[in-house]
Amino acid sequence: MLDLKYIKENAKAVKSNIADRFMKANVDEALRLYDRRNSLISDTDELRRRRNENTSLMKREKNPRMREKLILEGKRLKDDIAVAEVRLTEAKNALLEAVRRIPNMSHPDAPRGREEEANREVSRHGELPRFGFKPKDHLELATSLNLVDFESAAKVSGSKFYYLKNQAVALDLALSRYALDILAKRDFTVTITPDIAKEEIAEGLGFLPRGPEANIYTLEGTGTCLIGTAEITLGGFYAGEIINLDNGPILLAGLSHCFRREAGAAGKYSKGLYRVHQFTKVEMFAYTRAEDSEWVLVELRDIEEEIFRGLRIPYRIVDTCTGDLGMPAYRKFDLEAWMPGRGKDGDWGEVTSASNCTDYQARRLGIRYREGGKTRYAHTLNGTALAVSRVLISLLENGQREDGSVVIPEKLAAYCGFTEIRAL
Repeated sequence: MLDLKYIKENAKAVKSNIADRFMKANVDEALRLYDRRNSLISDTDELRRRRNENTSLMKREKNPRMREKLILEGKRLKDDIAVAEVRLTEAKNALLEAVRRIPNMSHPDAPRGREEEANREVSRHGELPRFGFKPKDHLELATSLNLVDFESAAKVSGSKFYYLKNQAVALDLALSRYALDILAKRDFTVTITPDIAKEEIAEGLGFLPRGPEANIYTLEGTGTCLIGTAEITLGGFYAGEIINLDNGPILLAGLSHCFRREAGAAGKYSKGLYRVHQFTKVEMFAYTRAEDSEWVLVELRDIEEEIFRGLRIPYRIVDTCTGDLGMPAYRKFDLEAWMPGRGKDGDWGEVTSASNCTDYQARRLGIRYREGGKTRYAHTLNGTALAVSRVLISLLENGQREDGSVVIPEKLAAYCGFTEIRAL
């Protein structure tokens, strides 16, 4: 969340930023609650001061009648303090709820706009494939090659679930290992994270565990949820701690399953593997000093590009518009892969993103570092190294041949053990 003093001193800019993100948050109400909380803190502290003073007088008083009066006054002050503490707790909770609805500020250079058409293309890499035939989409290819089964999964688990089969299983494992090896060489600590997190951790990172807008599954009666990304489990790793950044950023990589409701996400590009309820992902997460987060964001983006260059998948980088930043991101770059089976003539589809969340998440989770004898809130960043389901789309569609077979990139073939996929 944003610093309360910053909101008070920059209320106009905060309101403008909320409008730029097309979100709803009541800054005036948050400031009213901020003033009320501060007033109640002063009132409660004054009652405690008077109680302490009364206790001190009572200990020194020798006169029985005066001592009795002081005892009665002490009891009254105790009751008043109890009432004041309840009011203060209620005010703090109301303030926290109001402030949590206020999104992070946006980078001055982030494009202003609501739809993806407002995103700004930064760069483009790789040559688009030229086919001497009409290319198929990944669902046609996966079905003909016996790689994915949606029908059986729908019977067992519901719509938007799937079974990976045959060579697709090897590709899933190969892609994960390929990405993790690159990250290990980049000095990331690689992990396999839990697939479940406490709701307060998810909420602290800016995810909504409950309500109509929630995109993750809660586990009723447990106070936990299935993670929609390892950003949640990696971001909660140092919750409530003072971390050591003297030797540079802390870099974590996490392999996990991801579970998403995808409520309201239906659309022309949602079929097949593009929007599903469960998939495997390798996530990057960084904890940095405040002054380091912008260059670390560039590093995360560079790693994503290295991964896709190795897979020989054409891609472009876009600077994400304010309306698509979400709650915690200050700036976000998406990597969009070319998907020949999209639409009539092919189109770009988002496959990874890299975000700088500044101190927004760390402030909510209490993650700090020491600098100059003081503690500061760390900056946090996240980036998708590789989301298997969407990479499979790009691999199948870009590598397809006229006879329906698919060529596997050389670097990935070294992990999966085959150079092509043909119908069994």
